[in-house]
Amino acid sequence: MAYAVSAVKGGTIDLDQATAYLLSELSLEERLWLLDGDEEFWIGMHAMMTEGFCHSPCVMGQLERIDYPGVRFCDGPRGCILGKSTAFPAAMARGATWDVDLEERVGRAIGLESKAQGANMFGGVCVNVPRHPAWGRIQETYGEDPILLGQMGAAIVRGVQENLMACVKHYALNSMENSRFKVDVEVAEDVLHEVYLPQFRLIVEQGVSVVMSAYNSVRGEWAGHSKELLTDILREQWGFKGFVCEDFIFGFRDVASSLRNGLDLEAPFRQQRAQHLESALIDGTVTEKDIDRSGGRILRSLVENEVKRGHSQPGLDIVFSEAHRALAREAATKSMVLLKNENVSGGLPSLPLEISTVSKIAVVGWLADSTNTGDKGSSAVRCPRVISSYQGIKDTLPDVEVILEDSSDLEKVSKAAASADVVVVVVGYDFRDEGEYTAPGFNGTPGLKHVIPPDDGSEEANAVITRLVKPKPKKSDQGKDNYGFGAGGDRRQLGLRPGDVDVIRATAQANRNTIVSIVAGGAVIIDEWKDLVPTIIYGWYAGCEGGFALADLLLGKANFAGRLPFSIPTSERHLPKFDNDAECVIYDRWYGQKLLDRLKVKAAYPLGFGLSYTTFSLDGLEVSKSDVGNDRLMVHVTVLNTGPRAGRYVAQVYGVVKNSQWPIRSLLGFTAVDLEVAQSRDVDLGVSTQPLRRWSNGSWELVDTSPKIEIGSFSGDPDSLVVEINLESR
Repeated sequence: MAYAVSAVKGGTIDLDQATAYLLSELSLEERLWLLDGDEEFWIGMHAMMTEGFCHSPCVMGQLERIDYPGVRFCDGPRGCILGKSTAFPAAMARGATWDVDLEERVGRAIGLESKAQGANMFGGVCVNVPRHPAWGRIQETYGEDPILLGQMGAAIVRGVQENLMACVKHYALNSMENSRFKVDVEVAEDVLHEVYLPQFRLIVEQGVSVVMSAYNSVRGEWAGHSKELLTDILREQWGFKGFVCEDFIFGFRDVASSLRNGLDLEAPFRQQRAQHLESALIDGTVTEKDIDRSGGRILRSLVENEVKRGHSQPGLDIVFSEAHRALAREAATKSMVLLKNENVSGGLPSLPLEISTVSKIAVVGWLADSTNTGDKGSSAVRCPRVISSYQGIKDTLPDVEVILEDSSDLEKVSKAAASADVVVVVVGYDFRDEGEYTAPGFNGTPGLKHVIPPDDGSEEANAVITRLVKPKPKKSDQGKDNYGFGAGGDRRQLGLRPGDVDVIRATAQANRNTIVSIVAGGAVIIDEWKDLVPTIIYGWYAGCEGGFALADLLLGKANFAGRLPFSIPTSERHLPKFDNDAECVIYDRWYGQKLLDRLKVKAAYPLGFGLSYTTFSLDGLEVSKSDVGNDRLMVHVTVLNTGPRAGRYVAQVYGVVKNSQWPIRSLLGFTAVDLEVAQSRDVDLGVSTQPLRRWSNGSWELVDTSPKIEIGSFSGDPDSLVVEINLESR
């Protein structure tokens, strides 16, 4: 291995030659060893169920004889889940920053912490489209729009890959949790390429090292052995040169077809391939060429990783360092979205708080003092310290009396609220409401049983079988521990818990100056209670410094900069049908803001919406052809801060078309602009016209040759500047 790396660095051979050399040095047994995990299945499963997931890197394909490290996997995306790492805000919260530079810095920090703890691959880049807010793992992705997903996903990949390989997932069409092991997704070819794959393509074309396949099937073929996805599209159309990793344990059903069709690495244990691959070679259902093709892709990626990044070896002092905690606080501050901020008294809005008039603050709600950072599945970071909302406010205001009432006793809540000048209500979800759903999903999918090796009689196998292999669970099982694999699954309700609404009502009746902070990963329908209170904040799963971030925003030490990465409807009637136990589902292009536009109903809060403590104006919109490519436009605009405070304007560019079969309005690009009071800035932004093109027989065609280009602060912003362009002549 060392010779191959040094020879590539020295220019003696290229990566392909180094790969061929290494393969020639390996026996057949060693080449087979490359293609799955190193730990025996029952031992690894027992450790996962008793100790938790991924305390140390999952090692796959290590060959000590040639000093080959193998793939050393850690997960995310809230941070590195190894050891005691920094918990950043959930990915959806970071999507609400609309800040690719910030996300790249977060990726760099995660990459450093991962490598310092022995990993060479980070598997936490999730860019699946969330068709419905009930999806249990919606918190792991960045938003509802492919442009936002692609830009943010590419940013974290750039940051991570300064130090180790990044893996983008789940390829493709994975946005249901409870039925993910059995559901087949029917999707038209044009919709597949236009809606569900663009973000993956962008990230692949920008050089991601690894792609993880999905659990679900697509058009009747499991994603883990779909030739269409893994070979025809990923490699032949997009030119992907890295390797494909299985989604853990349950990611394919047939050893031979998975290998032939492009799944290179079984993860994370010795499982199906250890049982069946050698016999498949003997009976001719796979060939040595198939084995060497996948092994070569893995070897090539590892050599490339060592050539590009082998020189860096961060120390353990970087893990949960002061700099990374500061970055987590910055990300949390820039992610929180101010949805509502009405006047309370004296003609002034509720926020920012005028602290000279506040002597007592009550922090209420069952999540007020929670260290909840999101679900407890494969994305759970074991952070050594998490600042709750209550702690953040209390520590930031040592001279103000801050009281906590986190019970559901409405009499106590009302009493606490009535005694305070200001009330902050912190309510929402935790891992029991939404998150990864593994063990019950496995038990509810009889066709999956064969992927587990036969009982070998070991104590570990007996323990795992006793706890895992049980009858199909009842709905009441959802929200329990699921044997260490996380809990929650798809959401059963899209509003807050009834008890949360009761707390909001009781608080609002006792004290008009009530601020509600929502903790969640996706859209929460709030029309039932939003008119009861003057101020509403989307606080997210805000990471280890979220309490401090909330306090800074309440006090005006920082300005709200977050913008919704999805739309919030007024009613569930305005969402696609969602059956979390479905065995077949049709994915079309109509969901989120685009579905609301098609239905001609207003969102409660549209895509991109968010208030600020200041105001802005736009002027001088110009749109011109880009020199970068035929599908790019350059947008120029001047942004002016017209209000009393420094703030951030998130400029969002939309294309508006006249075509009844196409979304009325599509996001084309965005950028965040920071401005001091009375400061103006000329902004030049490159945007993509790809969302205005349909896929037709392998080529792209404009759906409207004369669309309008809008730039504003959210989708459908009435204050947007608009210009009509002719794309045919460009």
